[in-house]
Amino acid sequence: MQSTNLKAENTAPAESAVLVTPSDSTDLTNLCRALYVGGAGNLNIDMADGTTITFSGLSSGQILPVRAKRVRATGTTATNIIAML
Repeated sequence: MQSTNLKAENTAPAESAVLVTPSDSTDLTNLCRALYVGGAGNLNIDMADGTTITFSGLSSGQILPVRAKRVRATGTTATNIIAML
């Protein structure tokens, strides 16, 4: 039985993807379903609920299944970041 807090559109696979340019002032065009990290490092993001968090020590090729609205430039050292929508 599916939880009432889970919406089908939030758990479905990504339908598109866009390259992310980290910014401290600009949100992503849409909330992402996940973030792909092409180059190892840290990722400082604003979650859908407004929480800001840094994921440290990410590996190249790692996928984070997060609903993020912004990838911040400050604190982000990971590269080749792709938002999966």
